Amino acid sequence: MAVPKRKTSKARRNSRKANWKLSPLNLTSCTKCGEFMMPHRVCKMCGSYAGREVIKVD
Repeated sequence: MAVPKRKTSKARRNSRKANWKLSPLNLTSCTKCGEFMMPHRVCKMCGSYAGREVIKVD
């Protein structure tokens, strides 16, 4: 099996892991009520999806 010839330094190891960051959420506005929501999901405020009511929200 392949074995590293030299020890990987902390700087090299940490610089490789430096790009593991979260990207901001991609939010869209609901077509019915205008609230921000995740795309391709039912709106939590009004319960609509693709312009029609899918779930009943109190």
